[in-house]
Amino acid sequence: MKIVLGSASPRRQNLLKELGYNFEVLIPTMDEIIDVNIPIEEVAADLAKKKALHLLSQTNEETLLICADTIVLYNGTILGKPKDREEALKYLSMLSGNEHQVITGVVLMHRDKILPFSETTHVKFKKLSKEEISHYVDNYHPYDKAGAYGIQDWIGLIGVESINGSYTNVMGLPTQQLNQKILSL
Repeated sequence: MKIVLGSASPRRQNLLKELGYNFEVLIPTMDEIIDVNIPIEEVAADLAKKKALHLLSQTNEETLLICADTIVLYNGTILGKPKDREEALKYLSMLSGNEHQVITGVVLMHRDKILPFSETTHVKFKKLSKEEISHYVDNYHPYDKAGAYGIQDWIGLIGVESINGSYTNVMGLPTQQLNQKILSL
């Protein structure tokens, strides 16, 4: 079956490649507007579904379309992709010394099936110094990452104290659950 990944994320593309799948990439060109009427835990899956519906016309019914969205949730607030340096510094300062949740919503569309699912991982950062936060933001420019960090980056290596759940989920694609769902189609 032909697989299309609807994502510009190099991390998602690499993870799907590491799973052994051949696929094409389509990039959704739409605004990610959060529906304030749905529970916050469902936001990522809702955004993934919107991306899939946006790309559906560019595929056919034999194509497996995979779309995903990842959010960082801290104290009931969604920390999206930071718009600038100041917001990145603010997000990482909030996460410093605290636990947060990373939720990735995934939608698979194939033939007449729409299969949405989500994965939640709990991540705790050590207390980060202002110097560590500034060094990370200035050298790694995490503006394309929810919560202003990539767990696979330097900040993850020096700052993550504990993780409960899927590591690849924090990178943007819960590979174990995704692989099971693909094989069940």
